[in-house]
Amino acid sequence: MNYSKPSSAQEVLEMVCEAQINFIKLQFTDVNGFIKAVTIPSKKLEDVFEHNAWFDGSSIEGFTRIFESDMVLKPDVSTFAIVPWTVGTDNSAARIICDVCLPDGEPFEGDPRYILKKQLARAKKMGYDYYVGPELEFFLLKKENGTLKSLPFDNAGYFDQTMDLAGDIRGQMALYMSEFGLEIEALHHEVAVGQHEINFKYGDALTQADNVCTFKYVVKSVARKYDLHATFMAKPIEGINGSGMHCNQSLFKDGENVFYDEQASDHLSDLAKKFIAGQLEHVKGLTALLNPTVNSYKRLVAGYEAPVYIAWGQTNRSALIRIPRVSASTPQATRCELRSPDPTCNPYLAFAGMIAAGLDGIEKGMTPPEPVNENVFDLSSAEALNKGVDTLPGNLSHALSFLEDDKVLREALGEHTFSMFLAAKRAEWLEYKTQVSPWEVEKYMELY
Repeated sequence: MNYSKPSSAQEVLEMVCEAQINFIKLQFTDVNGFIKAVTIPSKKLEDVFEHNAWFDGSSIEGFTRIFESDMVLKPDVSTFAIVPWTVGTDNSAARIICDVCLPDGEPFEGDPRYILKKQLARAKKMGYDYYVGPELEFFLLKKENGTLKSLPFDNAGYFDQTMDLAGDIRGQMALYMSEFGLEIEALHHEVAVGQHEINFKYGDALTQADNVCTFKYVVKSVARKYDLHATFMAKPIEGINGSGMHCNQSLFKDGENVFYDEQASDHLSDLAKKFIAGQLEHVKGLTALLNPTVNSYKRLVAGYEAPVYIAWGQTNRSALIRIPRVSASTPQATRCELRSPDPTCNPYLAFAGMIAAGLDGIEKGMTPPEPVNENVFDLSSAEALNKGVDTLPGNLSHALSFLEDDKVLREALGEHTFSMFLAAKRAEWLEYKTQVSPWEVEKYMELY
């Protein structure tokens, strides 16, 4: 089946009829980025296109209060795709990603997709289109009799072939992703045992946020078919690398990459450096959006290839923001890679915060610090301090405090989502810090 992107509701209805689709999944996300859906019989789709679909938003994390629970889903026809593993079954289905609206049809301010749209409109008003290429890592874990085991599915390493048991599984995932419209560029085993990566082509940020949600949906669905569990948890296994979601970013104007400057010695434009400066300025608060779980901060430690120090540099994989080699022969590929995000983030909120921080740097004419082109992983705390290199927040509570004080990110999220996100994550931190772990029992029970 080849993916065909529809351009109208009528075209979607014809595709549903031709493929004999029985059900339509109307998908959206909550504040945490979890995919939610209202499923309707396909014969109801035409009515939904005309009148939208009502649902109860009172139980959705970060949405609304019980006394104003009625909300509507407005389908985005461009996101229609047939769910390939259901074709030919009684449960044949397609999905459409929806915008969440109020009963009067106005956008709901707490819809993560709408929050990203607002920031992209702000960039567009300044003359820019924001492009991003996220790279999601994930683990495949074993299950026994339906019970999850924290055991990696294989013992392979980076690009390994001989010990890699998941080559065919990744291939199946990639094929299904293609049928959802993702243009797959590469798939391989990652550094840690049981860890994998499938890369898809960069694009505009809204499409890419949708693609991140699709990516997770496909990976988890295929894993279940093999009696495995796929997790995007940042640090699922102690002592080995965690999973990141490195994000390559660039701004385009009139189809040209404005991060490229032919005259600059490093071919990196002043505008790109202002954008980088903005992200470095706001990254402590931004970290709460990019790394939103208590577990995220067990990845952001020295020794496991995840960034710790707030620095940028050319072709430096130890830097928080890396500038891949810029070539005069491929100016459109000029980009900056933000390496701290992990795949537990809500991509709509993460990208909204990233663009807001970068645009703030442009608007205020910020200048980044000098690039650090040495291995910052090797710096001691004293050396980092001497170079003026700061560190990312060490836990979720610290990151939330920086977010709370960041007026730019507060405005980007909007008051509703800002307060809902802070409340939900502070509750998560409180629950975490009052737990008594097995490690503590083993360490202290007999000793004291």
